Amino acid sequence: MISLPDFPWDRLTVYKERAGAHPDGIVDLSVGTPVDPVPLVAQKALAEAADSPGYPLTYGTPRLREAAAGWLARRHGVHVDAADILPTIGTKELVAWLPTLLGVRPGERVLFPELAYPTYDVGARLAGATPYATDGLLAVGPERVPLVWVNSPSNPTGRVLPAEHLRKVVSWARERGAVVASDECYLELGWEERPVSVLHPDVCGGSHEGLLALHSMSKRSNLAGYRAGFVAGDPALVQRLLEVRKHAGMMMPAPVQAAMAAVLDDDAHADEQRERYARRRAVLRPALESAGWRVEHSTAGLYLWATNGAGCWEQVEALAARGILVAPGDFYGEAGARHVRIAVTATDERVNAAVLRLQ
Repeated sequence: MISLPDFPWDRLTVYKERAGAHPDGIVDLSVGTPVDPVPLVAQKALAEAADSPGYPLTYGTPRLREAAAGWLARRHGVHVDAADILPTIGTKELVAWLPTLLGVRPGERVLFPELAYPTYDVGARLAGATPYATDGLLAVGPERVPLVWVNSPSNPTGRVLPAEHLRKVVSWARERGAVVASDECYLELGWEERPVSVLHPDVCGGSHEGLLALHSMSKRSNLAGYRAGFVAGDPALVQRLLEVRKHAGMMMPAPVQAAMAAVLDDDAHADEQRERYARRRAVLRPALESAGWRVEHSTAGLYLWATNGAGCWEQVEALAARGILVAPGDFYGEAGARHVRIAVTATDERVNAAVLRLQ
């Protein structure tokens, strides 16, 4: 049997109940699930493609892959051939299965940041590999490492890795034959800093060899319920993933492919959603700081990485007593033991309720 950690969110149940007992109801700032409407352009495309009796293409329709390539070029200065793009059933499934799909062997180490999305760890375990959290690649030594995860903007901290830092990671990995997988799900949500893709020429020198970038429509376009994402990069790696996924039946439903293509072609709804998040962030952050929390990093993404100096679970308890549910920092690694992650994905009304409770 594969040894997996307990599902972390189950540990929040008692605090969710406590926050829910507030007379004005819970303000849930924990998971970070979208709450705003699915864009009409996606709903329309989904409805028009609803009569879809046949099997969808694992590779995705040419329309979808061209839309993804166009979005990368238009919004992020990244030029990828549509042939080097592969849709995924959301991005969490690819994060979890990427080590297995790439053939990472038992005992090999999969690297990821010290503060990181827990599924990087889970993916390594599913492959029988050894998860290894580190912010310093030199600590790994000369051993062969098959896979290195980077995540900018970071979940949970909102930290942005500059192009120079990413260049060093890419160079280090190429010298050792490692794949760099870059989780870029929050790439369009830069606030004080603008994130850059690992596939940008300033990072990769114009070559995508050994590089994969993962993108999600969950936060940009409120499509978390559609499970819509894609991976792009090294042509050989993308084709390798495609072959395995075809055998495994990992197919995005055709109506979802149509909806995803539609939102990738449309920037207006994404800009509108970005403004919603900016507005909520602008009122929640100063309210937290006035109440005694210090916000660190958090220059991009959908979360405020905050601390009042106490243990993370003490902070969770203190905020639950005010009817506010947040995520403890140790969900994301031992280095988060004195922080909490606070999402800005609640409605305007609920965010305003949190602000009043913090005063």
